Amino acid sequence: MSPVKNPKRAATASPAEAGHGAELHSAVSAALLRHGVRYTAHRRTLMTALSEAGQPLTIPQLVAAVAARVPQSSVYRNLAIFEEAGIVHRMPGIDDFARYELAEHLMGHHHHLVCSTCGVVEDVILPPALENELEAELRRVARRRGFTLSSHRLDLVGDCTSCDGARAAR
Repeated sequence: MSPVKNPKRAATASPAEAGHGAELHSAVSAALLRHGVRYTAHRRTLMTALSEAGQPLTIPQLVAAVAARVPQSSVYRNLAIFEEAGIVHRMPGIDDFARYELAEHLMGHHHHLVCSTCGVVEDVILPPALENELEAELRRVARRRGFTLSSHRLDLVGDCTSCDGARAAR
């Protein structure tokens, strides 16, 4: 397996790892085959770009990342296929752009820092002990309300350093 490109994701790497290695591509290929879709060179390029990004990407960011190798129309079409196959997660953005990232079972559990001004999203991995405490407390909250918790997502919303710095400079 090739080394993990994004050290933030390495701490909770799933069996398919958060890198661009053979295990990731094998898992994606199997998921697409279950949906009757082949794992083409364009799809492989898109998966590699998403796995190496280090954060969820907008379609314009993804198009720019693969511009020389994958036509823009193919990016849109394949993201829809990936989402339907459960290998990509679409995050609604606070700006006009949704963001896409590999599904949790491919990249590992994590949370997000979301800038409420510019919309940038950054992945955050909690230390395992804190993640376990958070999960236990969320299960208690859910149980008290008669809800069965299967997983959780946590988005911390605020201002990134660029937006915070720009506001302070005004």
